Amino acid sequence: MDPELEAFIPLFPRADLTDPVAERKNFAGLAAAVPAPDTTGMEVEDRAVPADADVPVRIYRPHEAQGAIVWLHGGGFVMGDVDTEHPWAARIAESSGAVVISVGYRLAPEHRFPAALDDAYAVLIWTAEHAAELGIDPGRIAVGGHSAGGGLAAAVALRARDEEGPSIRYQLLNQPGLDDRQETWSARHFTDTPWMNRDKVTASWGHYLGCTPATPYAAPARATDLSGLPPAYIATAELCPNRDEDITYALRLLQAGVSVELHQWSGTFHGSQAILSAEVSQRQIAELAAVLRRALAD
Repeated sequence: MDPELEAFIPLFPRADLTDPVAERKNFAGLAAAVPAPDTTGMEVEDRAVPADADVPVRIYRPHEAQGAIVWLHGGGFVMGDVDTEHPWAARIAESSGAVVISVGYRLAPEHRFPAALDDAYAVLIWTAEHAAELGIDPGRIAVGGHSAGGGLAAAVALRARDEEGPSIRYQLLNQPGLDDRQETWSARHFTDTPWMNRDKVTASWGHYLGCTPATPYAAPARATDLSGLPPAYIATAELCPNRDEDITYALRLLQAGVSVELHQWSGTFHGSQAILSAEVSQRQIAELAAVLRRALAD
């Protein structure tokens, strides 16, 4: 493990998901402890996107932005909202120059699949329909997210392709959760890794799916056809149960003719970029923003 990250392991909480309500409070406390981002160079606005259940979003508008990303937070489908995602959404907006639309999708187990996907997809449609109001080019809309949010972003891309929905310029997938089956080497063997381990992944998928059989829109790794999807950036952490399913998904995208940039971050663990003092974390966050800036450019 990267020594700058390893030093924080005794302080890093060993969260589990047996009590979702309690873990949401703990997750919010962790997010509140992250140094506040600089938002002086952008407008920040809370809105509600009309849908079957209105979806809260927080919109970050840097000056002279031309493109946007529908951004989906992590938290194992169980935790997180626009407040916990604020430190990361604001940093991505400031560094990439893109409008970031952070989505407060409904959480499991109170709202199981497909509630979160329906919310994310509704926000994608709303973003495309309100491009002029947002000051963006409707041809420059990306989807992205971290962890469970990365899996949701991949599912949104699949659904948009299948339903001939809004055009998606790019997928920005950071350590995405893509496969409920947990059959890869990393999913089977990483039982004691920091923050995310096999038991926590199992609980996450259990809360999200309940008794519903997984489909590709729930677990994108189950999709048999990945052709015609938007270009993608996929980042993986070395000590993360999701690692191998993410690498496999990247290879399958490439084999389906989809352009992919894949970065395996050595010495890192799932979510370790939250340790902002570590040099590798700074590089991870900077790269996400740089990739998005490049993807939405002319």
